[in-house]
Amino acid sequence: MGIQITPSILNADFARLGEEVARIPSADWVHVDVMDNHFVPNLTFGPTMIEALARSTDVPLDAHLMIEDADRNALAYVEAGCGSVTFHVEAARAPVRLAREIRAHGARASMALRPATPIEPYEDLLPELDMVLIMTVEPGFGGQKFLDLCLPKIRRARELMDKHGVETWLQVDGGVSLDTIERCVEAGADTFVAGSAVYSADDPDRMVAELRAKAESAAS
Repeated sequence: MGIQITPSILNADFARLGEEVARIPSADWVHVDVMDNHFVPNLTFGPTMIEALARSTDVPLDAHLMIEDADRNALAYVEAGCGSVTFHVEAARAPVRLAREIRAHGARASMALRPATPIEPYEDLLPELDMVLIMTVEPGFGGQKFLDLCLPKIRRARELMDKHGVETWLQVDGGVSLDTIERCVEAGADTFVAGSAVYSADDPDRMVAELRAKAESAAS
């Protein structure tokens, strides 16, 4: 598996989501930030809106659940049409069971960590996961500045994945741009969420291509 670019629609026009997603046809996934105004101080999409979005695009949806009680609510996003569902370990009471349930219902299971949450306590969970998401900003809002202090955690996560021989994707979300993506690749990430960088560009799909090219160059 090579480099993957997964634009976030958090910075897109919510009133025209189908059209906004159509502007990024070369994206590997569409990253959908789900916020409940409890786990994070913002409110965005629910399963009904995601179900409608899934019907309007062939690009697979990657749901990032920034919600409380992920154990109870995550499967609703699989049923809504998401091909990948990410829960925050800080909001999951039984992360192994949750990951297995997501997989059993046909989606990829991913675990997210806030910037201050270490990866090491969750080393034994890696074989249960299809992806680990390292947040490089505090979750809740788009357009934040990339936190370089998260780079060592990305490196440690990659080292643990290599140690266990798993094929888990390592995703980075927060402040990813042409200025920061190379550092993330060099630290070991292979999957990138970019919101502001993509949707503030005159040509969002060209920015997807530029991000991919820069990341692939760094990886080689």
